[in-house]
Order: sequence, then C-alpha cells, then structure tokens
Amino acid sequence: MSYENYIDLRDVKKVLIIKLRHLGDVLLSTPVFNNLKKNSISKVDAFIYEDCLDVLKNNPDIDEILTYDKNIKKQSFFNRLKYEFKILRKIRKNKYDLVINLTEGDRGAIIALLSNARYKVGFDPEKKGFFKKEKIYSHIVKNSKTTRHMAEKNLDALRRIGIFPKNEDKYLKFLVPPEAVSNIQNILSKNDFSPNDYVLIHPTTRWRFKCWDKFDLLLDLLLQQKQKIVIVGGCADYEIEMVEKIIGKHKKNPSVLNLSAQVNIDQLAALIKLSKHFYCLDSFAFHLANSLNASVTALFGPTCDTTWGSWKNEKAKIVKSQISCRPCSLDGCGGSKQSECMKEINLTDLL
Repeated sequence: MSYENYIDLRDVKKVLIIKLRHLGDVLLSTPVFNNLKKNSISKVDAFIYEDCLDVLKNNPDIDEILTYDKNIKKQSFFNRLKYEFKILRKIRKNKYDLVINLTEGDRGAIIALLSNARYKVGFDPEKKGFFKKEKIYSHIVKNSKTTRHMAEKNLDALRRIGIFPKNEDKYLKFLVPPEAVSNIQNILSKNDFSPNDYVLIHPTTRWRFKCWDKFDLLLDLLLQQKQKIVIVGGCADYEIEMVEKIIGKHKKNPSVLNLSAQVNIDQLAALIKLSKHFYCLDSFAFHLANSLNASVTALFGPTCDTTWGSWKNEKAKIVKSQISCRPCSLDGCGGSKQSECMKEINLTDLL
C-alpha cells in the first residue's frame, strides 16, 4: 500500500455515485460527475431518489440514472423486499469498478457493500449507523472538523482516491432545455411580460421553519418601484395558500403573474435564467440559481450559509439576521417549527 493509497484509475471503467438525498443535495453533487468524466471514466452513473430525477436527467456527464422510489415504503414487506432485490440485481449486473457513496444513511452503504465493486468509497460514519459500517469501504473519507461547503465535501470523495479538482471544475451543472425556455417565453408573452424585465420570487419551501413572513411587503415595494413580478411555488396545498396570501390585494394586478404550482424544474430554471433578479429562501431554487450564475438574493435562517450558501456565483447575495444562536440547524427554535432568526430579517435588509 502506498502512502496515499489512491486508486489507479486505469483499473476503473464504470463508476456509480450514490446520492440518496433531496433535490438541492443532488444538484450540489454534480461537480463529482464532471470531474470523473474529465478523468476519462467511460461510464459514470447515478443512484438517486426518483423525485430527484429532473435534477440530473439533462446532465451530459451522467450515462445512466438509477432511481429509488421512496413510495415503496407504503407497500407490503414482500413487495419492498422484491423491489430492493431488483435494484441490487441491476447494480450488480452493471459490474461497477468503483462505487462512491455521498450519502450518510445506511441504504447507500448497503448498496456499496453488495455492489461487488472492487473499490468502495464512503464518508467516515464515526460509529453511527449499523455495526462496523466503516469496514464496507476500501477508502474512507474523513469528515472535516471545520465548516465546509457541501460541494467541497462531495469533492473530498474524489480527493481521497487521488482526483484533485481545479477551481474551474467545481461549478454546479444544470442545463436548461431549449423547449423549457421556449415554453416560458410563450407564457411570459401571453401575459405581456418580457424576458429579463421581471423580478422572480419563490417564497416557499418544504421546510416551513425556513419561511419568511414579509414577502408581501417585498411585493408591495417592488410594485411601487414599477417592477413586474413573477411568483412561483411548490404544489403542496400550504405553498399554494402561502402564495395566495402574499399576493393578496394584488391578485388582479397585471404586473403580477402567479405561476405557483404550474412549472416543473426545467421551467423554473428557465424563469430564473430569464429574470433580472430572483428572491428566494434557502432551498433547491437557490442552488439552481447558483448553477445558472443568476442574480439572486436568498434568505437564510437556521441553516449554515457556509455549508449551504452561494457557490461559484458572484451575483448571489445571502441575507441573514445577526441572532447569536444561528445557525443552529434546528427545525425552528427549540424544534418549535418557528424560527426567530427568520422573523428578525427586515425588508430593508434585502435592499
């Protein structure tokens, strides 16, 4: 064994990257795929949750995407077991030389264990998860004791095996399909909106303790400034209701276009790309804006903005309050689902 214990990449033709996390986490893993391709790996595949497929489906660095449907948990034990074995057979059939698990949970580790890959890379579980979990991996990635951006942490898995990305190879990658841009341009035109002449607002997130209660005031101010506004949000009932409440008295204002629950990820990316500025929360939409190098302002509360903040985007601005306890990474103060650090952000902080 050499001092570095790096992998001889001449032995590696097929790689599987496991990232069983949410939308934003998956997008932040895209530099890993890019750098593997730059090192002449012929087949680079991804294993992600099915609801994250749209994040990677247009990525030219990925050859095949394997997905896991979280809804299988609602099925009977026999059906779940059958489903798990089907996935495992597919992975073993692909005969990967290297499996890199970027996920902390046990499922990714088990997949790596049973993949039959020669090399298995994963983060040090630090005695968390099942017994002797660390023994699965041929290469253990040490966890930094200092705060580190998630994009860099993902790339540590490559550094551990001897691939050291250059700064120009660390960018997030999301390609907006031309048809999505065309579709959004048509929607804008039908509502007398023009590309690059509107402000986009995405005021919702699945994590309600990250929400801000003054987006209605921001909307009022922007309209006073004669801005045209497009507002978007997710499909959950509470998100639709939240957008309706924010719009309030401006529901019939022709300068406000409500597209909440009406756009997919590709179309959201097109809206961000065509906007002159974008306001959002600490969410997938913010990471998407960074991947597009868009002009964006994001509001951060309990989450660490060093770990989850802007990445390779000089046009990104983060707004946060100066409460001493943030970032606490809790789901609201004391787990209350209400975050004082978000409530303390004022409208003037965004200007």
